[in-house]
Amino acid sequence: MPSIKSVFRLSSLAALLLAAAPAVHAQGGFGGPGLGGRGGQRLGQLENAKIAFITNRVSLTQDQAQKFWPLYNEFSAKRREINRSGRLLRRDVTEGMTDQQIRDNLTQSFAMRQQELNLEKEYFDKFQKVISMRQVAQLFQAERDFTKEVIKRVAGAGGATPAPGTD
Repeated sequence: MPSIKSVFRLSSLAALLLAAAPAVHAQGGFGGPGLGGRGGQRLGQLENAKIAFITNRVSLTQDQAQKFWPLYNEFSAKRREINRSGRLLRRDVTEGMTDQQIRDNLTQSFAMRQQELNLEKEYFDKFQKVISMRQVAQLFQAERDFTKEVIKRVAGAGGATPAPGTD
């Protein structure tokens, strides 16, 4: 059974991959300069799988998709920024840290999680303007399911299996 620390790291990795993919795509695509071939290709496969997974689960019409995806990409970019700043807080509590440093770290972590929750609430309202309430619920469930699937595959095979939906 994996330790809590390894599950947290896998969750963070999956969240990072899912959050980073739209920005990489917007900056010229996957596998471009600086991403290093295979890693960029895997990230591209993951993003494509996520798009297909969400599209399938949410059953978007063509008209809805045209309005939804730019909004979703904006949401993803903002969430990625919050997660990027939060990564600095995800350090191990060491014996050398004072209680005050631990308290400050946890307080900042809570604030970051609250920012992410506030963002989700904001986009919950925005998503309702372009897709139905049922589809909004399906979207959030699809995101959770996709992340769980990525974590399961990474944990089960050391990252050697294809992204969900690409089998």
